[in-house]
Amino acid sequence: MLLGSVAAFLAVTLGAFGAHGLRGRLSPDMLAVFETGVRYHMYHALAILLVGLVMGRLSGWLIQTAGWCFVAGIVLFSGSLYALALSGVTILGAVTPLGGVAFLAGWACLAFASI
Repeated sequence: MLLGSVAAFLAVTLGAFGAHGLRGRLSPDMLAVFETGVRYHMYHALAILLVGLVMGRLSGWLIQTAGWCFVAGIVLFSGSLYALALSGVTILGAVTPLGGVAFLAGWACLAFASI
């Protein structure tokens, strides 16, 4: 629950920073990249909270792995998009799919944990 709450707090903070601090400083394309990072960051912060809530009903390595995959996905997917938007270094976009795979793995683990 703590990780999910902190992740959601950071997503809101970064969203506000993007909307107010970066508008006019980034190209519309790079601002859209940043906003995509924020959107997936928040979705998966909520997923981490979901994992925390269901841990009382479900236990085992799959549910824990789901939570950690969501954390890794936020760092890799959203983090790489933030870095790409702010720096313009396009090679950072190569990390983004790894974060997407982590998100997918988290959702798969959550699904299998519920069986």
